[in-house]
Amino acid sequence: MNSILFFILDILKVPSVLVGLIALVGLVAQKKALPDIIKGTVKTILGFLVLSGGATVLLSSLTPLGGMFEHAFNVQGIIPNNEAIVSMAIEKYGTATALIMAFGMVANIIVARFTRLKFIFLTGHHTFYMACMIGVILTVAGFEGVQLVFVGALTLGLIMAFFPAIAHRYMCQVTGSNDVGFGHFGTLGYVLAGALGQAVGKGSKSTEEMDLPKNLSFLRDSSISISLTMMVIYYVLAIASGSEYVSTLSGGQHCLVYATIQAITFAAGVYVILQGVRLILAEIVPAFTGFSEKLVPDAKPALDCPIVFPYAPNAVLIGFLASFAGGVISLAILGQLNWVLILPGVVPHFFCGATAGVFGNATGGRRGAIIGAFAHGVLITFLPVFLLPVLGSLGFANTTFSDADFGGVGIVLGYMAQLFNKDVITAIIVGLFALLVAYNYLAKKPVTEAE
Repeated sequence: MNSILFFILDILKVPSVLVGLIALVGLVAQKKALPDIIKGTVKTILGFLVLSGGATVLLSSLTPLGGMFEHAFNVQGIIPNNEAIVSMAIEKYGTATALIMAFGMVANIIVARFTRLKFIFLTGHHTFYMACMIGVILTVAGFEGVQLVFVGALTLGLIMAFFPAIAHRYMCQVTGSNDVGFGHFGTLGYVLAGALGQAVGKGSKSTEEMDLPKNLSFLRDSSISISLTMMVIYYVLAIASGSEYVSTLSGGQHCLVYATIQAITFAAGVYVILQGVRLILAEIVPAFTGFSEKLVPDAKPALDCPIVFPYAPNAVLIGFLASFAGGVISLAILGQLNWVLILPGVVPHFFCGATAGVFGNATGGRRGAIIGAFAHGVLITFLPVFLLPVLGSLGFANTTFSDADFGGVGIVLGYMAQLFNKDVITAIIVGLFALLVAYNYLAKKPVTEAE
């Protein structure tokens, strides 16, 4: 039985398969012809595989960048990384994680069906990571058995609908439409970036509007501007970390040649991701209409963070650099305070910082992108400091959860566990769901009467 459960969960953890199944259900619900069903399902999966391929290419160039930074500046500390912390936790908390994830996805559909949080969270690997963190914190708090799975799954279902809901006003400004939700657990940072952009960005031009002399017009091509900018960063870090260290990464290749190839590989990864996103959007939005009409009226698919990259490719690069700068400055502050050192992980600062840059740009142009992404970098450096104490024995590992929502949710759940017993926590979570359902139905009545 356990092997079947883990087989199903392994399928659902793969975003391409999960979204492909949603597209399949939607197309069947719309009674599309068999060729259209096959085409829509396969192209949706293909789009996600292209996106994943781009992410893999990107990660292959980002990994050595982080190593060069640590070696060049001789810093040691905790490096936030979701994959690393989950791989450590899964040995002890694997069953709880699996059950919370499975029932949490069902809870997400129930929450979307009976409340006004009309979003179905489709980023499978982030669902898995959040299920793991919830399982760890509730187990440390003394939950076990049915109560652990019930409270964990309902909490996960609420979170999966809540975060896309609070991001949606900014998501509409990014995409210019109301068709797609945002499903990635860095939402607190993106909402912060959007709000700061709105506050400080009045009159600031978009990152995509570049007034360049004619002989520099080639920089308007985001692939070229990303390549050249990343070359500068790689050159600086390669020189600072020394040719001897770089040769251990490059297999003996000259450090500047290696830096050049890695910089252009980074740009290639971004380019492939953008193509994958365009392919997904062309298929998933029409297919999801059928799914939502049958199961959850008015629901929207909440998709992973690269979904916003094509709307502002320059903001992607600016957001990464500003977020990383926020992480470096925050690291210096932590050192002065003699607190635990949270090193700036290149991967979360790229994917989440880039997204914060896009959100900040949508509300406040270039100024919003820079300030919003910088604030995001500060946020994801300080949140793990307060998350570590509530993770039990995992708090002593040399890594932790990286993205903002893991920190926010983990801190709230952890301190609830310290203040209340299991039954009170269960009552709070169930009561919150009941309030959302009640508001959905009771708030409709006056509107109906007015009509």
